[in-house]
Amino acid sequence: MTAEAPPAAPLYPRRPFPARSGPKGALVYKLVTTTDHKTIGVMYVVTSYALFFVAGLMALLIRTELAAPGLQFLSNEQYNQLFTMHGTIMLLLYATPIVFGFANLVLPLQIGAPMWHSRG
Repeated sequence: MTAEAPPAAPLYPRRPFPARSGPKGALVYKLVTTTDHKTIGVMYVVTSYALFFVAGLMALLIRTELAAPGLQFLSNEQYNQLFTMHGTIMLLLYATPIVFGFANLVLPLQIGAPMWHSRG
């Protein structure tokens, strides 16, 4: 048997592989045109949580206004508008989409469907 001496320096490829990144806008195109139920469900849930954060900031403004008697920084009309927008966002833009997003994420997995939408 012949023993071979280890190389003096670590071996690197002569030309390194290019960075593995797709063309610009590929992710946006993929998200807009997807038929994968898991991706669609995740988009629903992420959007719902973003709107939950916005409605939570509105709730903090409402609580700040109610912390002391009298008007602090909102007029009566602005307070009513803020209260209405908070309720609308929480009911229509958070609670409903989060249920449908979770259902879109989990239900096809439970029934064993390979895809949410057929391409044929």
